[in-house]
Amino acid sequence: MILDAAMLLSGSYSAAGVLTGQAVNGAGSILSSNTIDIAPLTIGGNQAGDIGVGEELYVEFSVLTAPTVGTNVRFQLIQADDAALTQNVQVINQTDDLPIANLPAGTIVPLHWDPAAPYAPKRYVGARYVNTGAIATFSVAAAVTKNVQTRQTSLKSGYSVT
Repeated sequence: MILDAAMLLSGSYSAAGVLTGQAVNGAGSILSSNTIDIAPLTIGGNQAGDIGVGEELYVEFSVLTAPTVGTNVRFQLIQADDAALTQNVQVINQTDDLPIANLPAGTIVPLHWDPAAPYAPKRYVGARYVNTGAIATFSVAAAVTKNVQTRQTSLKSGYSVT
């Protein structure tokens, strides 16, 4: 996975290469700190752009600080008519409710972004976290990626693989 700071939905990426998560504490719905504007680059059109056909895209939610208290979290990829993600919101894709016990720090939750979603594209895309119970100490970085990052397999030193 290659991380592009312009494709971050939640969190920030510093020039020094430090990824900082967005605090998504509390109960209920929490919106991503960033949105992606997919409006056309041409002048004169008000038709929202779309991600088009081509290669698969994903949103990867990286748990940087494990959630405590609360019950579960649902991760959503959403689109809306405004950058604040409040007008005419539609859910493009979402996970099931994931128990917080299954979300330790370092967990990556991938979510497919289907270019043929059942809705017409809207101008702004973001993420939403639906927390059940008042979750404390929870931070997440979310980014649009081309490939899903796989878990690395660690091998003990001193052994050769043939």
